[in-house]
Amino acid sequence: MMAPTELFTIPIPPSETQGSGTITVTSPSPQIYLLTISAPPDNRLTTTSCTALTTALDTLQATQPPGILITTSSLPKFFSNGLDLAHASSTPSFWTGALYPLFRKLLAFPMPTVAVLNGHAFAAGLMLAMFHDYRIMNPSRGFACLNEVDFGALLKAPMSSIFRAKVPASTYRSLVLEGKRFTGPEALEAGIVDGLGGVEEALELVRKRNILEKGRSGVWGLLKVEMYRETWAYLSDEGFAVEDKREKALLKWDAEEKERLEKAKAKL
Repeated sequence: MMAPTELFTIPIPPSETQGSGTITVTSPSPQIYLLTISAPPDNRLTTTSCTALTTALDTLQATQPPGILITTSSLPKFFSNGLDLAHASSTPSFWTGALYPLFRKLLAFPMPTVAVLNGHAFAAGLMLAMFHDYRIMNPSRGFACLNEVDFGALLKAPMSSIFRAKVPASTYRSLVLEGKRFTGPEALEAGIVDGLGGVEEALELVRKRNILEKGRSGVWGLLKVEMYRETWAYLSDEGFAVEDKREKALLKWDAEEKERLEKAKAKL
């Protein structure tokens, strides 16, 4: 592989809980684009980092010919540690103004995408990888995990549906209901990732699957939107409004059910 050519860098402004960072896009060889996330300490997804990622994808699409996008992290320990929950819950525009546009952009990106999980990919960090077309994971460092069940958070509709569409039912159950932490080899066996290794193995996947030129026909992104039409619908503003209402109704029912059971318990 040639020495990488730096194409551009998008700054990540600091948020309330995370310092500044960068999204750097290089080209190690023609039509190969390596996007590197560097947002210490653990590449959490905030409004600023999501917006920077979307801007980087837009810039790449606007300035470079179709090829392959490989996404990874500069941090040895983390691919991404997921959402900053305090920020997400206190920023009304986060979902429809930052996270969902990023997921939409990746889902419909018009060239093949490969996520290289060099370290931990937890919760929304694993979702970020799942919105790529293919995944390669470090065989000896890091876990892939949805741990919402452990800290008491619901999975919003597009977050859950992308796993439902891309992994076997038994894996989906282990991820969502058990919060199972998958090592690289376990993730490969479970169908979460497509191979083990790093960027070189991602390039080998591209070669073996003969997908380098697949973005040239102009339909790669549209084919994916049709493949994952349920998730695509959830990611729209209208889909968010419907599912947000449904989620609130579900939480209301749960609270009422707990109250009813407490009253019944008091009578015993």
